[in-house]
Amino acid sequence: MKPTSHYRYILLCTFAASLGGFLYGYDTAVVSGAIGFLKIHFQLSPKLTGWAVSCLLVGAIIGSAGSGFIGDRYGRKWSLFGCALLFGGSSILSACANSIVLFTMARFIGGIAIGATSMLSPLYLAEISPKQMRGRLVSCYQLAIVAAICLVFFINIQVQRIGGDAWNITTGWRWMFASSILPAGLFAALLLMVGESPRWLMKFGRRKEAKAVLENLSDNSHAQFEFQQIEEALQQEDGRWSELFTTGYRRALLIGILLSVFAQLSGINAIMYYASEIFKTAGETSDIAYVKAAAIGLINLLFTFVAMWFVDRAGRKPLLLTGTLIQAGSLFLVGFLFQRNLSGPLLLIAVLTFVAAFAATLGPITWIVNSEIFPNKLRGRCMSLAILALWVANFLVTQTFPILNQTLGAAYTFWIYGFFSLLTALFALILLPETKGRTLEEIERYWLKQN
Repeated sequence: MKPTSHYRYILLCTFAASLGGFLYGYDTAVVSGAIGFLKIHFQLSPKLTGWAVSCLLVGAIIGSAGSGFIGDRYGRKWSLFGCALLFGGSSILSACANSIVLFTMARFIGGIAIGATSMLSPLYLAEISPKQMRGRLVSCYQLAIVAAICLVFFINIQVQRIGGDAWNITTGWRWMFASSILPAGLFAALLLMVGESPRWLMKFGRRKEAKAVLENLSDNSHAQFEFQQIEEALQQEDGRWSELFTTGYRRALLIGILLSVFAQLSGINAIMYYASEIFKTAGETSDIAYVKAAAIGLINLLFTFVAMWFVDRAGRKPLLLTGTLIQAGSLFLVGFLFQRNLSGPLLLIAVLTFVAAFAATLGPITWIVNSEIFPNKLRGRCMSLAILALWVANFLVTQTFPILNQTLGAAYTFWIYGFFSLLTALFALILLPETKGRTLEEIERYWLKQN
């Protein structure tokens, strides 16, 4: 293949896998526009409102817990294809639900797909990426998430403007959920056009297929080098759980889990899921609240490009330190503004600054680091544990936000999130190694030297 053909194939694989992130972002953020109408339509209490949002996250916890086994057993590609089918089914069922029970069941199914995809898509991207591009290509998963969030905010605005409140309460929210059937179909179609992860193929002895995929991804000499590196790394691993807990890999697992948990305890999804409700609490009208929520989505998208530009240049650690400190300052300011009952432009700027810092650093770096720090034979299972921790933390934040907001108030709620951003900066300073510019096999050897 010519060099341009290699790049086209890499881009095709990246786009296909990143659509898993698009559906993750779309399905999780669409509820931000619908939750106010759902609350009235189904007459939900604060606890049930939290459950209507977080039931998807329970499914994601289960999906992420099982994704390591499924991805290792059936391959990254076909496991992702199954997720695409679940996304489509969930979209239709959510839109047609006539009770909160049926709605939560449909969202739970979608959550299983989200949880599995959140492990499988970055994993696949990391395993097909050249080392010098891995940070940017895995960042495409985060880019797809935030692009979907941005898009869905604007779709929610257009849907809720079709009719008045009465129409939105009975019908509008259904169209919001139904709209994700189109990207789910595209996701399934593109997955049929790409190859399997060469590292997964090598793990199961399918050497000829693995070599063919590697040759599609790079020139013959580099493909042969990658092939030999993968083979040598696999020969050094047993692939048993005991190997994880008795070697330097245990530090890798600790880093993966802590990074995943801290990303959620920053409060990012409390803002993403409840954006319009947060601005309504600050005294904004429904339409203005939706416009400001859309601005959050746009900033989230734009600053993900900052991450893609710098992550393979500046490195993971410097970006993470800078971003989490900015996050903390922004969240403390948001809390102060709520305490003084100050809304308007300053509150919006403080929220947007937090979102920008997260989008440029902690958001994509969580996926990048988790996709690259684990050994080949254990990568699926280890990443499954780390992403499981992410979804458990996501569930806790999402379920508790309405309760904290009602009992402690918005000020103390955002101060709690700011405190966890400070802890994340401390974690990055002490524990996080730099992985920029290393192959997956070189990172693996680094952990072995930590024994």
